[in-house]
Amino acid sequence: MPAQLATPELGAPLPPEASAEMLARLATRRSASAQLLAAPGPDDAELQMLLQVAARAPDHGKLFPWRFIVLRDAAKARFVADLTELAGSQPDPDKARAALRKLAAPPLAVAVVSRPQAGAIPAWEQELSAGAVCMLMLLAAQALGYGANWITDWYSFDGAVATRLGLTAGERVAGFVYVGTPVEPPLERVRPDVAALTTVWEA
Repeated sequence: MPAQLATPELGAPLPPEASAEMLARLATRRSASAQLLAAPGPDDAELQMLLQVAARAPDHGKLFPWRFIVLRDAAKARFVADLTELAGSQPDPDKARAALRKLAAPPLAVAVVSRPQAGAIPAWEQELSAGAVCMLMLLAAQALGYGANWITDWYSFDGAVATRLGLTAGERVAGFVYVGTPVEPPLERVRPDVAALTTVWEA
């Protein structure tokens, strides 16, 4: 694995290249259980790779309508402790506390924050871009040999949690991406019948 990823020069041609290996990886992509993600997690160089790949998400208008908040080590433990207290104010405190196991277990959590910018680009497109960031981070984590999971739970939508994360007006969490080493490999799950969900439009 390279110590860092190549960064193309501005305006450099980037023609598509067929890759059977990439297609095979995509065809077997599977999220790992967050509660079964353990150390080791990405080191500093690998974290930068995850963020670099994620930031190549489609972005109409080049607005960068998202940002990252990295949580790990002692800081993540303190964040979990804060949320454990806040869970008591949820409609079902026990369920809210149980959900925090998904946050506590993985060695790395990255909050992807959606922050739509005012202007001609619809906010919906910008929010979709934040979702694409989360998806690319999952793929990058798998390419590095880690397991990953993209989760939104009560703490993604709670105002007090947003304040603790330092979110500003108009910002919200698109998802927490958890990364670590799976304690056991994830198993294949039910997949959709693609043909049943596909329509070929004809004029």
